[in-house]
Amino acid sequence: MNKKEKIRKLLNKNGSESEPFFFMISYDLTKYEIIKLNQLPKDINFELSDDKSIFSSKKIGIEKFPLDFKSYKIAFDKIQKNIKEGNSYLLNLTIKTKIDIKLSLDEIYKYAKSKFKLKYKDEFVCFSPEKFVDIENNKIFTYPMKGTIDANIEDAQKKILANKKEMAEHTMVVDLLRNDLSIVSSKVRVEKFRYCEKISAGKKDLLQVSSKIKGELNSDWKSKIGDILTSLLPAGSITGTPKIKTVEILKDVEKYDRDYYTGIAGIFDGENLYSFVLIRFIEKIQNELYYKSGGGITCDSDAILEYKEALDKIYIPT
Repeated sequence: MNKKEKIRKLLNKNGSESEPFFFMISYDLTKYEIIKLNQLPKDINFELSDDKSIFSSKKIGIEKFPLDFKSYKIAFDKIQKNIKEGNSYLLNLTIKTKIDIKLSLDEIYKYAKSKFKLKYKDEFVCFSPEKFVDIENNKIFTYPMKGTIDANIEDAQKKILANKKEMAEHTMVVDLLRNDLSIVSSKVRVEKFRYCEKISAGKKDLLQVSSKIKGELNSDWKSKIGDILTSLLPAGSITGTPKIKTVEILKDVEKYDRDYYTGIAGIFDGENLYSFVLIRFIEKIQNELYYKSGGGITCDSDAILEYKEALDKIYIPT
């Protein structure tokens, strides 16, 4: 039995028992944690909140040692070649950046303010702004997030919503996730298209563009949680479209293992399911810290701007 099938069966079994549990699945579905909430070890911590008012007065500085632009451009050009050849239309290129922060992972988890937070042992900490799927009252929701702009730019919201490149990129992700939801649910529709949310990005605020998509599930969905999640993974917003070919291209181009980065985590509380994408991610590797970040690439993307965006996403939200 391969890992994906094992994950599917374990999730189905836990869901059918209607007992609350935590789950975490890596980007490539080769690693996972599925643990009943009453048995969750003390070295796995998480928070899920829709409170948009959370903030901290503590500012955390990060020293970055990024991949040089020349190396990034090589990967970017390979992606553009694949786009021109028709192999993909949107690819989420990510990089791994060595960083220096005068804090432990425990301290980063404590001070970071985000809708979704997770600290996994002494291996990584994540403070994600992006939901994956929610399931409530036999309905499934997903919230693709694609498009970022500095909130302090004059008319920032108007500018990003009018940007043709950002519109095309976001539309492709919405189409992808709408199709994904159609695999596991019925009556799929986009309830809200391209709305902006402000998030703290360390020394500045960002506007991020999201949409809301809804589908309807059968009443027996709890016993099929594994079927649902494994059918939707990896998340479309952090891969691209078409998904299978895009995953192959990214594996060749990125030259490192994403591991749990861009995977998902969440909880089933016995009645409903809530999950988020593992982005805004700091990992400890051989006692050094690395921040994994990236952004979507289309035929209209500019290498310098995309490189800058990937580095701008290296921050602790406070």
